[in-house]
Amino acid sequence: MGLKWTDSLDIAIALIDEHPDVDPMQLHFPELMQWVLALDEFDDDPKHCGERILEAIQMAWIDEMD
Repeated sequence: MGLKWTDSLDIAIALIDEHPDVDPMQLHFPELMQWVLALDEFDDDPKHCGERILEAIQMAWIDEMD
């Protein structure tokens, strides 16, 4: 079972593994969305993504880095 848009913490952890040197505060949402879609474990419809979901992923990423 792959990652879904609602798995914001798991997505954030996967993004940290893929992009360890990136500051998530510097990412624009379109780029963040493309990075999520590029994750091997990700398996959800791109149409189900919105600004709130991307914000939740970004905030989880920030929290995990602290």
